[in-house]
Amino acid sequence: MENIGESTRQQKVARQIQKDISELFLKECAELVRGVIVSVTTVRVSPDLEYARIYLSIFPFNRHEEIMGRIEAESWRIRKLLGARMRNQLRVVPEISFFLDDSLEYIENIDNLLKK
Repeated sequence: MENIGESTRQQKVARQIQKDISELFLKECAELVRGVIVSVTTVRVSPDLEYARIYLSIFPFNRHEEIMGRIEAESWRIRKLLGARMRNQLRVVPEISFFLDDSLEYIENIDNLLKK
């Protein structure tokens, strides 16, 4: 899902952040997402590589508020762990913000409406 207007560098950094955050949720931060499946769907990086918007899909969706609260409360630790993984690739680790990607919930809602 390449964005028109993003530089190659932004796209590479976004892909690396997506990969690293996914691995962090599987290993070092597994206690934050215990009992749910969290997928990193998209990462958007600012042109100056200072900020990263990370979109998460959470299943089951009914626990999204609880899980997003935990993740946001520990975002400083996630950024620190991300920095340890990316220290040789970036001079400054981007500030990270987490957002809920509710597209799966939207699709499920449409599907239920079509079945009626």
